[in-house]
Amino acid sequence: MKPDVEIYDTTLRDGSQAEGINFSATDKLRIAERLDAFGIHYIEGGWPGSNPKDMEFFQQAKRRKWKNARIAAFSMTRRKGVAVEQDPLMRQVLEAGTPVVTIVGKSWLLHVTEVLRAKPDENLAMIGDTIRYLKDHGKTVIYDGEHAFDGFKEEPDYALATWQAAEKAGADCVCLCDTNGGCLPAEVSRITAAARAKLSTRVGIHTHDDCGVGVANAIAGLEAGATQIQGTINGYGERTGNCSLTSVIPIVHFKLKKVGVPAKSLPKLRELSEFVDEIANIRHDTRRPWVGQTAFAHKGGMHVHAIGRVARSYEHIQPDAVGNFRRVLISDMSGRTNILVKAQELGFKLTADTPELKTITERIKELEGQGFEYEAAEASLALLIRGILDHNPELLFSVDSYHVSMRGNGKASTCEATVKVRVGDEVSHTVAEGDGPVNALDGALRRALASFFPKLKAVKLTDYKVRIIDTGTGTAAKTRVLIASTDGKREWGTVGVSENIITASLQALVDSMEYALLKK
Repeated sequence: MKPDVEIYDTTLRDGSQAEGINFSATDKLRIAERLDAFGIHYIEGGWPGSNPKDMEFFQQAKRRKWKNARIAAFSMTRRKGVAVEQDPLMRQVLEAGTPVVTIVGKSWLLHVTEVLRAKPDENLAMIGDTIRYLKDHGKTVIYDGEHAFDGFKEEPDYALATWQAAEKAGADCVCLCDTNGGCLPAEVSRITAAARAKLSTRVGIHTHDDCGVGVANAIAGLEAGATQIQGTINGYGERTGNCSLTSVIPIVHFKLKKVGVPAKSLPKLRELSEFVDEIANIRHDTRRPWVGQTAFAHKGGMHVHAIGRVARSYEHIQPDAVGNFRRVLISDMSGRTNILVKAQELGFKLTADTPELKTITERIKELEGQGFEYEAAEASLALLIRGILDHNPELLFSVDSYHVSMRGNGKASTCEATVKVRVGDEVSHTVAEGDGPVNALDGALRRALASFFPKLKAVKLTDYKVRIIDTGTGTAAKTRVLIASTDGKREWGTVGVSENIITASLQALVDSMEYALLKK
């Protein structure tokens, strides 16, 4: 089915210009293959000649068969005073061997006269010459009008003349770029509509997020007549980023009711978002709309009670429509419904009539008031619920005593921890060294328990966070420790709170080990 809206991905070029992101050629190929499988229409691979990695990408891309996407190479108009046939940029972009070439040119007279130091007519000739040359070589050409909106606001006739020059030369699409990201949706809508009224070719929209309205601006452009959106997965890009395709794609489908990527791809959206983050070595944004972990998380008791009856009362779509899922959070704001739903989610067979439900709710609120936080510590929450439901079951193990010390010689220091644990009638007393007190304590506890519970050898700590709760009390403040653990098959979080960071850490460590030993 022919799309109403073409999705043009520039993660590999514009997205790679974000601070902290550096894709290898292999990274680019892996991302491009995933984008192609998802159904993206255009994938911009980079700028031929700008670096060896991009040329390697294009060489590899030529050897692959792409099912859905057309690969695009990016470049600029011919240089001032250089014939298009003699410009090395044109040779490099043709050597890339892509079916699509995207050319950026100047729309803003300020840039023409002050940055390029060119005459207005010469800039128009640069645009026209370049596009005609590439069309003569059989390329689909997309023209990116840089600073289109800023240029139109200052010199509308000249900005329009640049877009018309591109159209006259044969551009298949004229894309209006809010390069500085400083426009608002109403401006984007007005100027896009003006362009559509004067152009016969397709119009695209390329927005940045400097004002926090990159996605809103892209949608405003669509509603004013644009039929192509350029953006990046997860909004990667220069400065504060580009329009995020992980928001645009579902908006096009679910809100605008237009055909974009194939409908069957939408349930894989979160997976795509996380995949690109993983390749980029970027921690996934839990608060990202549509695909973030908290996008369908509910904390307020009234909210949870309502979605238990009618999910759409507090959810704008079904979470699984974009590959996400509903989460119920537990805090001192939670009502019984939150606790009930969360307990069921954790595998406990509770109902609204379970007598212990009131006790569980009150205990959670009490501990939250002391500084415990269970949103990221579901393992500790499960242990708490289990303890109340089973009426304080016998512990698998207990820590009788522990000691942590540090010694140094002025150049380096070593931490040492001793732990005495009791399992039934048996006692194990061990010592371990570590890079820090918590690392040493973890090693000693694990060593003490390993002889009784060999499966704990597979458990590893993956994250450790410390939060000072009541900062007004200085060094006597309560400390909250959150620990993330894994056994290679599952992950879980635990929490500890104390005025002593070692004690808080031990609480979280003990919970982690105990949870690892549970069958469910």
